[in-house]
Amino acid sequence: MSSSLLYAIALRDMFSSRPHALRQLLKAYPKPELAWDRIDGEGKSASLERAKREMEFVERHHIRIVYLHDDDYPRLLRECPDAPVILFMKGNVNLSDGHFVSIVGTRQASERGKVLTREIVLSLAERLPRLTIISGLAYGIDIAAHRAALEIGVPTIIIPAHGLDRIYPPLHRNDAVRALDKGGIVTEYMSGTTPEKYNFVARNRIIAGMAECTVVIESREHGGALITARMAADYDRPVFAVPGRVTDDASLGCNHLIRDHRAMLLQSPDDLLREMNWQSRCATQTTLDLPLSNQPPAAAASDADSPASDASLTEDEQTLMRILRDAEDGVTVNDLVEATQWPFTKISSLLMMLQVKKYVRSFPGGIFLSC
Repeated sequence: MSSSLLYAIALRDMFSSRPHALRQLLKAYPKPELAWDRIDGEGKSASLERAKREMEFVERHHIRIVYLHDDDYPRLLRECPDAPVILFMKGNVNLSDGHFVSIVGTRQASERGKVLTREIVLSLAERLPRLTIISGLAYGIDIAAHRAALEIGVPTIIIPAHGLDRIYPPLHRNDAVRALDKGGIVTEYMSGTTPEKYNFVARNRIIAGMAECTVVIESREHGGALITARMAADYDRPVFAVPGRVTDDASLGCNHLIRDHRAMLLQSPDDLLREMNWQSRCATQTTLDLPLSNQPPAAAASDADSPASDASLTEDEQTLMRILRDAEDGVTVNDLVEATQWPFTKISSLLMMLQVKKYVRSFPGGIFLSC
């Protein structure tokens, strides 16, 4: 690795408690070696020694480093005034191609929240080419988003609050390893950095800054996901929030974001695609001019989108398809729960698989129609 990166790491170490001062220095002297020559003071030699040890660590573990002014530094993140000076990356991370969506939420996610997270990721992946999901590997909504992406082979990027010599929480190590195949792990922290509380707050700006938009699935009234949402809004990036019942503690944060006009209402992936002006790759797309009856528009599927045969469906999926085909105006999840007496989570999961298999389409208002 270049000596320029060595000095970039040393500068990051020396100015760890004064990031704004470092950015001002690098604005005047963009090349790290020139900036290094311009500073004096105690700790300079110690920081350089730590940087040398870090270089040995990253070379030994095949970690990639990108500097703020490198061409391959994440473009969207570079636009942020508090972007990290260096990033350490592990995996097959592509930071320049496709659409990047951050998904965040509470660690104490409800089953509904986890199912909705999976449904949103799978539906976006079906509609949106070159999708990448970004999150923080935490319990609850974060890990649900990563696992949904891994389930269908969509790249996912993990943003931890520590160095690359560990994984936190340890329970999610296997998920992190799987993410390296098509996505990866990106952090601003050197090895030896532990997941302290303030590191989580700081890393949230990377989750918000790397993405074109941020989706909050569930958040309590003062949840950490609201910090990410605020940072995304400060970066002038769209924020979406999934509403919940007013009695659900896990949805208070999302409801307040929508109430205070700090996030757009997200009822289906079509809302996100429309607001972001992203072209869906589905042959049939939801029209935006809904009739006054609030019925979904009728649309004929092309041969390419038509399902093959009911023989490929499970018995439960076939049961839902019989109900859906009898309902000309479409049904909601609650309609299906009432008709089958199955749990909400089971219905949502089955609907998602039927959408992936192209037997069912979703429309605004939570309405589902058979293809």
